[in-house]
Amino acid sequence: MTGEIFRDAWGIPHLRAGDAVELARVQGRVTALDRAWQLETERHRAQGTSASFLGPGALPWDRFARRVRLADTARRCLAELDRRDPETGQWLRAYGEGVNEGLASAAAPGTSPSPAPEFARAALVPGRWEPWTPLAVWLATHILFAGFPAKLWREQAVERLGPDAAGLFAADGPGTSGSNGWLVAGERTVTGQAVIAGDPHRFVEDPGVYQQIHLSCPEFDVVGLAVPGVPGIAHFGHTDTVAWAVTNAMADYQDLYREQLRRTGAGVEALGPDGVWHRAARHTETIEVAGEDPAEVEVIETGRGPVVIGGPEGLDDGVSEPGAPPVAVALRYPPRVTGDLGFGALLPLLRARRVADVDRALDLWAEPVNVVQAADTEGGTLYRVAGRVPVRAEANRIRPVPAWEPGHDWDGWHESPRAGLTGGVAVMANQRGPAAPLGVEFAAPHRADRIAALLARRERWSAAGMPALHTDTHLTSAAALLDHVAALDGLTGPAAGLRDRLLAWDRHMDADSAGAALYAAVRGALVRRLAADPAFAGLTSPPAYPEVFQPWLALVPRIGYALEHLLTAKELYGIDRPSAVRAVLEEVAARHPAGTPSGTWGDTHRLAPWRALPPTTPYDEPALSGDHDCVLCTSSVPGLTDLAARGPAARYVWDLARREDSRWVVPFGASGVPGSPHHRDQLPLWLAGDLVPVVTDWDGLRREDVVRAPHGETGEHGERERNDESQEETGA
Repeated sequence: MTGEIFRDAWGIPHLRAGDAVELARVQGRVTALDRAWQLETERHRAQGTSASFLGPGALPWDRFARRVRLADTARRCLAELDRRDPETGQWLRAYGEGVNEGLASAAAPGTSPSPAPEFARAALVPGRWEPWTPLAVWLATHILFAGFPAKLWREQAVERLGPDAAGLFAADGPGTSGSNGWLVAGERTVTGQAVIAGDPHRFVEDPGVYQQIHLSCPEFDVVGLAVPGVPGIAHFGHTDTVAWAVTNAMADYQDLYREQLRRTGAGVEALGPDGVWHRAARHTETIEVAGEDPAEVEVIETGRGPVVIGGPEGLDDGVSEPGAPPVAVALRYPPRVTGDLGFGALLPLLRARRVADVDRALDLWAEPVNVVQAADTEGGTLYRVAGRVPVRAEANRIRPVPAWEPGHDWDGWHESPRAGLTGGVAVMANQRGPAAPLGVEFAAPHRADRIAALLARRERWSAAGMPALHTDTHLTSAAALLDHVAALDGLTGPAAGLRDRLLAWDRHMDADSAGAALYAAVRGALVRRLAADPAFAGLTSPPAYPEVFQPWLALVPRIGYALEHLLTAKELYGIDRPSAVRAVLEEVAARHPAGTPSGTWGDTHRLAPWRALPPTTPYDEPALSGDHDCVLCTSSVPGLTDLAARGPAARYVWDLARREDSRWVVPFGASGVPGSPHHRDQLPLWLAGDLVPVVTDWDGLRREDVVRAPHGETGEHGERERNDESQEETGA
């Protein structure tokens, strides 16, 4: 049996094979050819071995990965998958085999050009993918997705400021991931068929976190956005007769437990809610660190879950509250409890023909918890939450709870909420929508309200009109600060000029806008001033928790993201907000006499993608329009930096009338190889709000590979025929 690799003009892989298992193998292979370095980086992150080649800077993540037991949980999930769904287990194994074949082929002597120059720079040889590795990669990608460290922040805020602080700072904070998504039913389109569009917001990485791909075999033919390292298409797909997309539901499905631990001659014990000391699992692991001595980590797991903070002696630096037991916090998360990551949904999604098929597949979904929108060519629509959220006490959702007290156990799973369309439209942008009963912190409604308002401007929409919504830059949340500015009187000189310019600004965060730059400067100064107020002094030095949790605990980002709440609250701990706004106007005006700006928003609001290794020649990353609360959600951290590390990790428009009229784009390109023609060729389109056509006609593609099935033992490399002309033209 053979599989075929085709490419379109953008180097996007289009794969065809005789069955689903062979197709998974080809998908693994092409992902390794295009993104070998990315796959190796993700494998190490999932195993907690990144520091072995990235050095001590990666050690905090590796410690967390070991302590939270990512790899062991992935092994459990594979064993459970093999027991319940052996077909998916076989399909998963085929993908891993394909990855190993692709890595071996790409690294073969004489391969030119080098598929991933980072390997030579890091003195690293690609390692072997195990059958459970895709599960571990998925888990590592999403373990912090629900933002459980926010419970540590809420605990600190409530202790220092009182119970109202939890709600005051309840905004999607610095560590969360979001999305825009909207479904327009056939009654509101020019074709009479639905359109689904949106963009997932994540940390922008190079190579990108989504892979445009086309998967075809006799059972199905699907285009969509895959996660490199994971087979199939989980989040955004179009099968020609049904399409689906997701946004982060902002659900709370992970719990933190404060543990009382003690050492005994036999190991470690934890005090349970029954008042009895129970034996905890314990062992030590060694983490290799490039350029330094190896680091040892103690791995402890109680009946609640793995201990991710502290231990029997407390925090690493010995800090704990006077008179309190040593700090130890365990994490309970669904896959560790059930042995299920929801991969049983992946093949049924690929085989879906109607929304009812998507609905049934999503009943198998586990993590992360998403809001899903789907539509089919028969007029069916779907708007529901998918994923596993435990039923437990309200306190569990808010803060770490005491493991030794009864009443904090999990008691089954919530039913998945569902919703209908309003006026033929459904909009989800991480606000309090269908998932409201399942979460605590949600995004402000501004993005969702703005999308709904823009859609209301036309009675009928087409797929071609959707990119205009993707790139809308209106900042509704600016009103909170500008209302304070408008209320000021008695300003003179440069401060009065600055006030006038701010009030004349159109509230669009465009890269070439001087008004947006002034607003951002005033906003940042106000955030820093509020953070320095004595009222918040108790939050300036968070506990010495592990470094991976610190973004959730830092005061300046928390105030930056909650600024609208802080400015509109009836009272703010005695802080004189009008005086603070007046002071920052005078401060900024002193830097910009007569309100004349020194530049535009795009001068400081620039793309700052994450890379495992910095490039040998730094890129001149582009200026960006947008902001955190814009539909064009390019997130700076007010008060800290105007650089945008988060933004649209992809954009898509799924047309149910004609799939070939669908569009998609990613921030960089289909290839993860620096220097490839397809490494950054989509960046200009992404910046402009343009999208790439989705090609479904095989006659419009160039065949690059014929991949023959391997013979003999698992992992033996198959033969390959290569179209050298295609390779040269695509640069893949």
